[in-house]
Amino acid sequence: MWTDENRKLYDRKGMRYPSDMTDAEWLLVEPLIPPAKRPGRKRTVNLREVVNAIFYVLSSGCQWRMLPKDFPPRSTVHEYLMLWEWDGTLDRIHHALYVQVRELAGKEASPTAAIIDSQSVKAAGKGGANIDPTGYDAGKKVKGIKRHITVDTLGMILVGQIHPANVQDRDGALQLLKEGRSMFPFVEKIFADGAYQGQATAAAVAALGEWELEIVKRSDIAKGFVVLPKRWIVERTFGWLGRCRRLSKHFENLARMALAFLRLAMIRLMMRRIARAAA
Repeated sequence: MWTDENRKLYDRKGMRYPSDMTDAEWLLVEPLIPPAKRPGRKRTVNLREVVNAIFYVLSSGCQWRMLPKDFPPRSTVHEYLMLWEWDGTLDRIHHALYVQVRELAGKEASPTAAIIDSQSVKAAGKGGANIDPTGYDAGKKVKGIKRHITVDTLGMILVGQIHPANVQDRDGALQLLKEGRSMFPFVEKIFADGAYQGQATAAAVAALGEWELEIVKRSDIAKGFVVLPKRWIVERTFGWLGRCRRLSKHFENLARMALAFLRLAMIRLMMRRIARAAA
């Protein structure tokens, strides 16, 4: 919680950009970045600056062509981001930091409970042949994509996927849970809202693994804002993601790159949390 006592832990004054990594944060990420291929020319790019540039785009939401000149060339930064998304480096960094965050909280590395939800995001106006399709969410009246995530009880993302906005939550959930089952086999209960209710959905979820889908409904007599058990955790996670301006809209041409920025937002959050705990 943000208080006067812990304000100094979050203070990033004195840094070139608030999005830059501290030495402690870089030490968490550096060992997880693969070395240069051999044989070949010696790597001359400063990888710390490449990561700082990626976090700058994530935080500020700027266009690649507007990347400040004190970072490596935008083409170099973008190519490294594409490479790390393709070869699984971002996944490995995310998983390694996730385990550390769980251990810091005194929990087992693999969770036993998860919360699932989606967020409809408006797409920026763009078009072309090399752009993944979007859709229209009639319920939210949003034309764009859906970020579908499952989180643990700490609010850390377990699995995420990007769907067109016209994909129903029930259908997207089955794809999401199928992906996450092999990575987190000890999950026993999944909490969800009313969009995932129904015997057919519960049966399909049960067929994917030995877990139970529990629907947390809002009371019919409740008025105004009400904190719902477990569901508030995933909503808080979406709030955390909203601090990254790159995620304010769907700016990416490819869904996999939108997912990469989603993962980067969680990497940044976990990285800072671990570094603050070690300070």
